[in-house]
Amino acid sequence: MIIGTKKQFSLFDLVNVVIISFFVILCLVPFLHIIAISLSSNAPIISGKVTIYPLELSFDAYTRVLSDISMIRSLIFTIALTVGFTIFSMIMTTMVAYPLTNPKLKGRQTFMYIIIFTMFFSGGLIPEYLLMKSLGILDTTSVLILPGLISPFYMIIMITFFKATIPSSLNEAAEIDGCSYFGILFRIVLPLSTPVLATLSLFYAVARWNGFRDALFYITDQSLYPLQLKLYQLVMNNMVNEALLAEGMNLGVQLLPESLKAASIMFATVPILIAYPWLQRYFVSGLTLGSVKG
Repeated sequence: MIIGTKKQFSLFDLVNVVIISFFVILCLVPFLHIIAISLSSNAPIISGKVTIYPLELSFDAYTRVLSDISMIRSLIFTIALTVGFTIFSMIMTTMVAYPLTNPKLKGRQTFMYIIIFTMFFSGGLIPEYLLMKSLGILDTTSVLILPGLISPFYMIIMITFFKATIPSSLNEAAEIDGCSYFGILFRIVLPLSTPVLATLSLFYAVARWNGFRDALFYITDQSLYPLQLKLYQLVMNNMVNEALLAEGMNLGVQLLPESLKAASIMFATVPILIAYPWLQRYFVSGLTLGSVKG
């Protein structure tokens, strides 16, 4: 009978725990501070007494945010935009990455060089704007989807994952059995690539959810404002009002309570955080297997 020995807690383990705990606290404290402000009344916020727990609990800020029709509309639009963008991005990334893993593809290295080139050089903001205008997609949903449809970095991760995880002998056996390239993709490659698919889907979704720069430049129709752009305008308008009041120029401006700004931030942050627990178990395998060449 083999009796297992209890693993000793070494000094190295202790140092790791201390360092990881420090970074956890460093990331968690600002988040808790925002939550506390969003749930506190104005008096303790103005006096600077609110830290990481709410004082004089109040849900007025969330009531005001949820009663704002424009915020609700932006939330629904952003959810639909994020889902659609993620689906199309994963389809396009897979359709580009899969052929580039096939050594029989002529010009494979040339295609890779062209794709990698775009990671380091771009046309610049003004040429990009002129391109979107010439394509006639300004003030449309397409302008928020098409420009960032494929990330070269994520595509390289997927290519490396395919090479490291799926043996070439498996593809060759499928070809001998008469399976087409699309058949190999849908019956063999994709079912074995759940970790990288889940990981990159979340990365694409987070990037689209947090993005507002493209909407700021290309969108003027307020019905197409993503949630992050609404939040950006909320904060920037309040900063302008603060500057006007500091200069003694009271032109009828009104400052938003800090609790309302914090509640708006939480309103824009919580939905994407809900997706993390469902996909977290795929992160390590999805990134580590896609980071080295097999």
